[in-house]
Amino acid sequence: MKHYLVGGAVRDHLLGLPVVDRDWVVVGSTPADMLQAGFKSVGKDFPVFLHPDSHEEYALARVERKTGPGYHGFEFTTDSSVTLEEDLSRRDLTINAIAQRDDGELVDPFNGRQDVENRVLRHVSSAFVEDPVRILRVARFMARFSHLGFTIADETLELMRSMVRDGEADNLVAERVWQEMSGALKARSPEAFIQALRNCGALAVILPEVDALFGVPQPAKWHPEIDSGIHTLMVLQQAALSSEELDVRFAALCHDLGKATTPVNILPSHHGHEKRGAVLTEALCERLRVPRKTRDLGVLTARWHTHSHRARELTPGKLTSLLQTMDVVRKPERFEQYLLVCEADARGRLGHEQGDYPQAAFLRKAAQIFREVDSAAIARATEDKSTIAERINEARTGAISEWLSRASGT
Repeated sequence: MKHYLVGGAVRDHLLGLPVVDRDWVVVGSTPADMLQAGFKSVGKDFPVFLHPDSHEEYALARVERKTGPGYHGFEFTTDSSVTLEEDLSRRDLTINAIAQRDDGELVDPFNGRQDVENRVLRHVSSAFVEDPVRILRVARFMARFSHLGFTIADETLELMRSMVRDGEADNLVAERVWQEMSGALKARSPEAFIQALRNCGALAVILPEVDALFGVPQPAKWHPEIDSGIHTLMVLQQAALSSEELDVRFAALCHDLGKATTPVNILPSHHGHEKRGAVLTEALCERLRVPRKTRDLGVLTARWHTHSHRARELTPGKLTSLLQTMDVVRKPERFEQYLLVCEADARGRLGHEQGDYPQAAFLRKAAQIFREVDSAAIARATEDKSTIAERINEARTGAISEWLSRASGT
């Protein structure tokens, strides 16, 4: 029995990055041997074991054979005759197909170390095309490593395109798409994930609502970058700079989906895109089974982001309505997330990347006034209980109106 450190731990060490998780591959062993040595079995699809002391994962060396469409269509062999090189050959990218012996010596049959040094994402073998999840994984690695200068090898990008043409991307299931997508959105450069998918044609299959934004014009006066798709990438980049939260970044990605369905005869104007965008975001979330909390912020932001931009133009009544819709009393954290996305939207424009966004401070103050209204006291003092909500709304609108009047000196 021999064991080797493999995959991300070796790759990240070579990149000079912190090693968070360490995975091991075991050669020349059987499940019975592992259990006898005190390991705990945790694998479902193939034998994986937890070390009795470190609790790190040890997987038996394996090879796989394609038996059907999608990423479930595989048959695995894990007998003790499988070699380390055979196990490494089934991996997706060369930078992930490097093993390390106990003495620190690398086993690198596919020149992964050279690709690490050259900052290239390259497939290990033609077997890459057998698993459509690898399209998502390559795009996710771009989200993680593009800031280090990584690019996708030309031949790998062409393989990804051929997989899309052959319909392999159509076999991706919602749960796996969201798993990879959410990981990419939380990475250093989430916009690189979207761009990589677009470059290989998979964006039109996986996120057609986002793909449809590219080529849709916007008024140059407000959007010097013109293209709605480019704007979306810029907003996503700005959101990543201001927040590590998945919900914020997802909402940034979806905030302008409605612009893809703007009638051609009114372009480059996008009147009504907010309502259309909320509907499209809801549908996207339903298809990918996006968690409710993430979905809610995405839909609300798509529907109401332009209200934030025009905050100072809103009447007290409309301000109250916006704050009520945002549920600022019970969900102040979500309101802050909404403001972060709106600020990213304002900055996600060519030449505006460092711009101020005073609307956020204005809305925070309005939310404070809104919350300070004693709704419980109003409820107790209202004889006709059916009018409580109306009385509270009137009080909040009045308080905001008074604040605005004082602020303007009238």
